[in-house]
Amino acid sequence: MVIDTVRQSRATPPVVSVALSDAAGRVLAEDVAADRHYPAVARSVRDGFAVRAADLPGTLFVVGEIRAGERFEGSISPGQAVEIMTGAPVPNGADCVVMVEHCKVTGDHVTTDRTHESGDHIDAAGCMARAGDIVLQRGRRLGFPDIAMLATAGKMQVPVFACPRVAIVATGDELVEAHEQPAAYQIRNSNVHSLAAQVARAGGLPEILPIARDLVDVTRDLIRSGLERDLLLLSGGVSAGKYDVVETALETLGAEFLIDRVLIQPGQPLVFGRCGERCFFGLPGNPASTMVCFEIFARAAVELLGGQEETVLPLLEAVLDDGFHIKPGLTRFLPAHLAKDGQTISRIQWQGSGDIPALARANCFLVTDPDRSEYQKGERIRVLLQ
Repeated sequence: MVIDTVRQSRATPPVVSVALSDAAGRVLAEDVAADRHYPAVARSVRDGFAVRAADLPGTLFVVGEIRAGERFEGSISPGQAVEIMTGAPVPNGADCVVMVEHCKVTGDHVTTDRTHESGDHIDAAGCMARAGDIVLQRGRRLGFPDIAMLATAGKMQVPVFACPRVAIVATGDELVEAHEQPAAYQIRNSNVHSLAAQVARAGGLPEILPIARDLVDVTRDLIRSGLERDLLLLSGGVSAGKYDVVETALETLGAEFLIDRVLIQPGQPLVFGRCGERCFFGLPGNPASTMVCFEIFARAAVELLGGQEETVLPLLEAVLDDGFHIKPGLTRFLPAHLAKDGQTISRIQWQGSGDIPALARANCFLVTDPDRSEYQKGERIRVLLQ
């Protein structure tokens, strides 16, 4: 529902041009075509000798040498060979390369007992892509292989979609800013900073607004301001408590609620909907709930609003290093540590979804099935990376 709603409501983001050095992580706004064949000429993929397959096996006369970055003038005749280095263009007349390990050189002759077929150890011109082929598609978030492809195509300026602006509002009378000294009954406002990091990682521009105190009019005014951005994230104030006023404030602005609860823990009291042309998320206020709900639901919205065509929740699998029992009925996300080998996962003991020190010790969440109450050591289990 979230993905479909965001797709229906989003406008095409503006296109901006950035330098190739700044393009990593951005979303490509136009298809990129190969400007020539890749490779442009047939080239050797081994150090050895360029020869005619019809002359093998046998002893051949070496008529020259060619290195990468050079070309051989002339062509190979029957009974001839050219010494060739990896990446060098294959001379005319040759149709295969014999590896140097399979050759014996005596003066200006080379002998091999190998046979080859035409094309062996050669990359043909255009075998990777032909001039005009689409090599990168619009809507792709650019990773380091894509940056290499852009450089290969000579794209020093890259058309990308503008990053969506994402307003972040934390609610609650108990909050003080992170730079302030809290009283014993107060807590520092950490959620907006963790959300800002998650938004930035998803390709958005986070904009942290002031804390919304537990008053309908104050919360409404901050929501109205937040809705001027491309997406609004609220943290806290969406449970059933007396002073949870987010939904009331949204109602006064004519919001349409599409989700008001999800069967996961942490994170059950999640709100999602539209207000005018903008989408919003009311995320639970406990830190783990905020983090998990963003990754499962809101991250996809940020990516789609940034022009990304597809979005996937990155779930892996790992082996439990110990068994455990858990109450069924909900899909649970429990802080855990994935070993360096990426194969084994360990649960981290915690004191609930407000336990930030435990979350900082974790590097992932293990994901339980709602219909299971027991897991055994050695079982495979789903993993959501942080």
